Amino acid sequence: MTGPVQLSKATFTGGCFWDLEAAFRNVEGVAGTVAGYTGGTEPDPDYEQVSTGSTGHVEALGIVFDPAVVSYDQLLGIFWAMHDPTRPDGRGDYTGPQYRSTIFYHDEKQEEAALASRDRLAASKQYGDRPIVTELLPASTFWPAEACHQQFYEKCGRGYTTSRQIYE
Repeated sequence: MTGPVQLSKATFTGGCFWDLEAAFRNVEGVAGTVAGYTGGTEPDPDYEQVSTGSTGHVEALGIVFDPAVVSYDQLLGIFWAMHDPTRPDGRGDYTGPQYRSTIFYHDEKQEEAALASRDRLAASKQYGDRPIVTELLPASTFWPAEACHQQFYEKCGRGYTTSRQIYE
């Protein structure tokens, strides 16, 4: 008989939280995802407040995962593959400080792994001489987004193609 599953948390930001959630939601070993806001000063922010770019919060994805099935390093690989970490204020139609690229680490091991991963990406020159601007910060209070933002693509009947096939 085995003991209880030990789940871990990861928190990433990098563009719209709808895209982040779609990229991670169906990864084997991810037990759950929640779109939300973190990193700012406004308590219990809502979408309208965060979308102004003045709260310091970013649109974030909270992930609960089973590290026995999917490693934090694998999650970092998906994170790097699904956005351009050289853009300081988001990507595509989503630009502004609320869309910046950040890894919020939950412990020292995650901080070390994120730093090593970021350094490997920079050394790879995948983005030429453009610097990787992704911030690494300690996890802070995470505020879940409104219900209409959870599993957004499933709700609106729109598909989202992820880079997941790379990691299978």
